[in-house]
Amino acid sequence: MSNIVHEFSISVDREDGYVFRTAFDKPQYPQLVMDEPPPLGRDSAPNPARILAAAVGNCLAASLLFCATRKRAVVGKIHAGVKVTIGRNENKRLRVAGIQVLLSPEVDPATLEQARGCLGLFEEFCTVTASIREGIPVEVKVAGWEAIY
Repeated sequence: MSNIVHEFSISVDREDGYVFRTAFDKPQYPQLVMDEPPPLGRDSAPNPARILAAAVGNCLAASLLFCATRKRAVVGKIHAGVKVTIGRNENKRLRVAGIQVLLSPEVDPATLEQARGCLGLFEEFCTVTASIREGIPVEVKVAGWEAIY
């Protein structure tokens, strides 16, 4: 992807065990704590797979709202129910095997037809879901370990 529009950086620091604290790039954003469930962590906070599920659900709901609003539909609350399935790949490594999302928007019945015009369209505007579906190149380096690669 060569047409970069925006970049940001965050930091993630280990606190204790498998508890990590994320600091975002803007001071008004609260820090986020994550932990792994047992047997690794203490399950004291959401783990990265749950954060991914939240990102997908939020992005899809926001994209539906954006599209419906542009079509002049009157939208109230939107609920996103997200189910994540974790499975093992051929190497027995845990992976996100699937994500199912059920969006339940409250739409003024008088504008329901306008909102329905978003079906098949709004998902294209969801940055997170569209990126995951296409695959995201991720470059990983370990500081001081360059010789290993």
